[in-house]
Amino acid sequence: MKFAILVTAGPFNRQAAGSALAFARAVLDSEHELVRVFFYSDGVHSANRLAAPANDEHNLVRDWSRLATERGVDLVVCIAAGLRRGVREANLAPGFRISGLGQLVEAGILADRLITFGA
Repeated sequence: MKFAILVTAGPFNRQAAGSALAFARAVLDSEHELVRVFFYSDGVHSANRLAAPANDEHNLVRDWSRLATERGVDLVVCIAAGLRRGVREANLAPGFRISGLGQLVEAGILADRLITFGA
């Protein structure tokens, strides 16, 4: 089965972003395919390489970057949501790319299931 993930929750204020990462890892560790992870709304903060979580917090920005680098996951940040929240090419974490909502639509077409984390 092919999955796409939509992340709308920020990385440090809700459990949803961490759950999205755990789900992505589970998909990759199974016989399923992860088509794309699309970050929208406050979810775009997951792509900000300038984020500095406390030592006792999970660094989801780093963990998403590793997933992209090590497993080849396509991590796409909505350009409009990113610009509104100060996420630009200059501060984009490794493994992420900026694009438009068309990438979310395409992911929904290519995937059997689009799973949303955050509301």
